[in-house]
Amino acid sequence: MDQINERPAIAAARAGFEKLVSEIRPELHRYCARMTGSVIDGEDVVQDTLAKAFYLLPQTQEITNLRSWLFRIAHNKAIDYTRSYARRFGESLEAQHDLAAEATPVDARETAKIGLSLFMRLTPAQRGAVILKDVLGHSLSEIAEILETSIPAIKGALSRGRTMLRRLGESMGDEVPPLDRAEARLLASYVTHFAARDFDSLRALLAEDVRLDVVGVARNRGALQVGGYFHRYSGIIDWQVQLGSVEGRPAILVSDPRQPSAPPCYFILIDWANGAVARIRDYRYARYVMTDAEFSLA
Repeated sequence: MDQINERPAIAAARAGFEKLVSEIRPELHRYCARMTGSVIDGEDVVQDTLAKAFYLLPQTQEITNLRSWLFRIAHNKAIDYTRSYARRFGESLEAQHDLAAEATPVDARETAKIGLSLFMRLTPAQRGAVILKDVLGHSLSEIAEILETSIPAIKGALSRGRTMLRRLGESMGDEVPPLDRAEARLLASYVTHFAARDFDSLRALLAEDVRLDVVGVARNRGALQVGGYFHRYSGIIDWQVQLGSVEGRPAILVSDPRQPSAPPCYFILIDWANGAVARIRDYRYARYVMTDAEFSLA
């Protein structure tokens, strides 16, 4: 195909890609959160997935199913991500094809009780198959396309994954990991200034090379550039903050004062370096992350 004919096709594929991303990003996050065992890590993988997909799109001659293509990239990115943390899984997907019987699907009530971290005890194959089938409702043929394997292999992964997940769920405790006390003290002071709209004090806490990630919207770096972030919060009234935790780490939980009985609608994470703010991750525009978040108030 010559370059002149390629351009309309690429433009059409890009338009379809952007529309699809806006529709399925929450679903993509549900998948990545369970593949990595964390809503925070899962969103990082989603961002890496979309960045790679956007880069590959002009180079891809023919994509018959954009949805499956995106999930395939997400699956591989999630595996790479967990491997980078030295987690090792020994069982391959194709090694599971010999199971004849398929275990009963894990229903919504069961998945709601199963912590994300337990999915990490499954092999990548089992995780992918169980999440795609029982959490997201994909068909066996769709899963086979995403994971690039056979339907019998998917059935085997489902059977083993479902059985293992139930066993893990039965032995799961309710213990909440303790917060890092030093980080919690720093964040408590930050929350006090934030709640009082004392943004000048917060700007004074920023490290010179501080990084800001307003998840899914914008990124910035440097104290001068990031300082403008607080100005945006000074002009809106739909938030109130309190100290809490997300996945056992100190976090700012944000709720809407107009809905006092509602749970927090998003959170903000702060990373510290030598008592200064080194990184801010604000999930205001990625509220779907709260759907599966394990959080608690301080």
